[in-house]
Amino acid sequence: MPTVVFSTGLQDILGLTGPRFPGSEWIPAVFGAAIVVIGGRIFLQGAGHELRAKSPGMMTLISLAIVVSSAYSIAVMFGLPGMDFWWELATLVTIMLLGHWIEMSAVHGAQNALASSRSCCRMRRRCCATATR
Repeated sequence: MPTVVFSTGLQDILGLTGPRFPGSEWIPAVFGAAIVVIGGRIFLQGAGHELRAKSPGMMTLISLAIVVSSAYSIAVMFGLPGMDFWWELATLVTIMLLGHWIEMSAVHGAQNALASSRSCCRMRRRCCATATR
């Protein structure tokens, strides 16, 4: 949230002015970097697995966006002319983490359903086998 609130880019888009004090221009970068390090790690690790398997997929695409926007935002912080992407980056990682969590929850639920189905089939086979004897 601090990344979004203190982002001058978003404030310009919305026509608002956020809180300003000495050092406040570093808040989006600090929190954005924390989000990348903590939340983006799962995507970077997933991209590593995909690239080692020579099968790039969604994790690789998200990791590419994270790495490029982080590098560009850092370059802008240190003098490259342009607008940083800290709030966009924080939003991307947060939304992608939410989507990944929902996907993994669904996969886990489906695996549990399959396991239950298999055990029901085994029990039914045993019941049918003992009934025909």
